[in-house]
Amino acid sequence: MEYILQLTSDPAAWVALATLVVMEVVLGIDNLIFISILTNKLPEHQRAKARRLGIGAALILRLALLGTVAWIVKLVDPVIELFGQAFSWKDIILIAGGLFLLWKATKEIHHAMDPEPEGDMFVGRAATVGFGAVIVQILLLDLVFSVDSIITAVGMTPHVPIMVVAVVAAVTVMLLAADPLARFINNNPTVVMLALGFLIMIGMTLIAEGFGAHVPKGYLYAAMAFSAVIEGLNMFSRRAKRKANAQANKAP
Repeated sequence: MEYILQLTSDPAAWVALATLVVMEVVLGIDNLIFISILTNKLPEHQRAKARRLGIGAALILRLALLGTVAWIVKLVDPVIELFGQAFSWKDIILIAGGLFLLWKATKEIHHAMDPEPEGDMFVGRAATVGFGAVIVQILLLDLVFSVDSIITAVGMTPHVPIMVVAVVAAVTVMLLAADPLARFINNNPTVVMLALGFLIMIGMTLIAEGFGAHVPKGYLYAAMAFSAVIEGLNMFSRRAKRKANAQANKAP
């Protein structure tokens, strides 16, 4: 209790908490985009439940990993060397997660371009997805993003209570934003393609970081923000044209 009271009275702890909350929310955007795209493929009555389960699992994973901070820190130690390149467990997890994101985003783009892709290399049966399969895929990416999130948190503050509060706050924001974001993506097909492009970019970034190439997150999110602004302008332009055409059709 005394330790907690000391933290609450320390201005530096509050600054660290605010910074970490913002960082965790930003890192959670990647996870949320993936969850939104994946759950939108389910029947409508299952989507909200799948999103809640996926985000709830993300919270449980992050809190569980926080309980093993000493072990998490060791994930950055090299465990294998290939062709002169040393890899840690973190690197291996990031590479595997990046490859999974690339495969999943490519598959979704393929389905978007060809609504009836039966018999191609990406699908074993019809292009439908079951509730259990969605949850499993969300859990896999939750693990990748959770490891990245916790290692980032450990690098920013040594205080576990601050990490816990930041993680809970960030996941709460994800939970509140999940349904509106999923509806927006579902109602705007061009946004779906843009979001899939984001996933490919994120996947490539994870692979690059797994191979030791540091990619500043600011560049990544600046590119995403710029693309989102351009898409927003396109949406306003299309809406204005539809409105103008509707008025022209009503005119005598």
